[in-house]
Amino acid sequence: MTEEEGFEGHGKHTRHGAHEGHGTPASDGGTAAGHRRAPDGAARRQPGNDAQGPAEPGPPASDGTDRNGGMDGHGDSDTAGNGATGRSEGPGDGRPADPGTGGDGAAPGPGGPVTGADGPGGAGRAPRIPTPRSSVEDSGMPLPDPSPLTAPPASPPPPVLEHRVLKSLLGAWALAACSSEETAAVEAHLGDCGPCADEARRLRQAVGLLQRPESLDLDPALRTRVLQSCLDRRPPRIPVPDWVAPFDAEAARLDALLQDIGDSEWHAPVRLRWFDGTGPTSRRTTVAGVIAHLLSVDGLVAVALGLDDPLGDATVDEGTPEGRTEAYWRASHFPPTRSVRGPWREQSHNLVRTLSFTGGDTGTPTVSYGGFGLSLQDAMLDRAFECWVHAEDIANAIDYPYEPPAPRHLNSMIDLGARLLPAMLATRRQAGLAAPGRTRHLVPAGEPGRTLRLEIEGSGGGEWLIALDSPGAVASAEHEVAHVALDGVEFCRLAAGHVPPQEAAAGQVGDREAIRDVLFAAASLSRM
Repeated sequence: MTEEEGFEGHGKHTRHGAHEGHGTPASDGGTAAGHRRAPDGAARRQPGNDAQGPAEPGPPASDGTDRNGGMDGHGDSDTAGNGATGRSEGPGDGRPADPGTGGDGAAPGPGGPVTGADGPGGAGRAPRIPTPRSSVEDSGMPLPDPSPLTAPPASPPPPVLEHRVLKSLLGAWALAACSSEETAAVEAHLGDCGPCADEARRLRQAVGLLQRPESLDLDPALRTRVLQSCLDRRPPRIPVPDWVAPFDAEAARLDALLQDIGDSEWHAPVRLRWFDGTGPTSRRTTVAGVIAHLLSVDGLVAVALGLDDPLGDATVDEGTPEGRTEAYWRASHFPPTRSVRGPWREQSHNLVRTLSFTGGDTGTPTVSYGGFGLSLQDAMLDRAFECWVHAEDIANAIDYPYEPPAPRHLNSMIDLGARLLPAMLATRRQAGLAAPGRTRHLVPAGEPGRTLRLEIEGSGGGEWLIALDSPGAVASAEHEVAHVALDGVEFCRLAAGHVPPQEAAAGQVGDREAIRDVLFAAASLSRM
């Protein structure tokens, strides 16, 4: 075998190195890693000649590998033979070396397998898998110095500002509008300056008053108090009559509510409720439909005063509030929208303006409600009462708080309901819906008869004596047979048909039948 061919099956020498076993270094002048030259006089093993025996073992390599170097002749190796430095190309299939191959990369000779460097069978050879690298601590080498721990950068000191500048910043500091540097400077100054600390405390308290957690809704009585205060200082040239003031106030409150709601809330469902004499009934509509209902029924008063009828040329089957409302709804080509607020608002102003200019001297016309009539003064109280009741219906539909009327206006509405009770009792008795009187004939007009005492508690309350036997009878405390106590708002809701008479929270003493008749009569005052 020549030097250029190498051993069969063990790759090709990359350089013209010396024959294996001669120990001649390769052309780069270095010896292979882990190989040593055999000492002088020692036998050198020739390829294919096992008679000479193994080469004299040398000291182990420092890196823990076989002293003959590299792998066992297969794969990539930087040795050619026993000492030449170079690169040999192995089989290329990644298979491990043949166990019969010698540790120095030589093929087995004719006499049998080549023994390992440390004895027959390769006993004592280093493991094929490299051992883990030793840590720096185990090597005895000095450890690097740890990097010193750096402290976090100190925050810059607050800027030094003059006293007048710091004092001018107190307002912005109370509102949390200062920068971080200014805040630090102000707070450092407050610890040293007593007057500035007192002023800062007062400013913080003022800021707390600006952010009150209470509701921002205006007090319902605010408008009345402001107007009353203004009128006390400067009386109006054209005063509003006292019996028109409740309608003026309730229309203004409802108009303020309508101003705050959005477009979609005008179509929120509302159910109009009332008591038809035998039981509760209702009609479904929208917020805009409720305003159209008020516009139609307020038109009864407008027609009595000679103003334009909001229904125009619409055909009205009957002149009752329900008939006029249905006629207005039918005449509308589309369901009512927020545009109905303008005509209702203008009509309300015209009513108040007309009655204020005439001073109530309009010949005391009677306002016809179809089956019955009311005087102009009572009709305006009735319209104020219905305006409040339906405004509460709208507020409940859109989940908005709404307060009862002012006490003096509420008292006027309760007084109207109490005065209408004897006539309603007689109407229900004629229809067979109330118990007949104790006598066969009605009490003559002007004569005292059985009486019920109606006590209204709360704001706007008072006491009223209700004649039970005849509308023309005189109520007398000497002929009192029953006593009923109700809250003022509860009585108004009963009269509006929003509370069934059986469920009215009333204190009762005396004739139970008379009390029942009065409660049902109060509920029968309601209408659409």
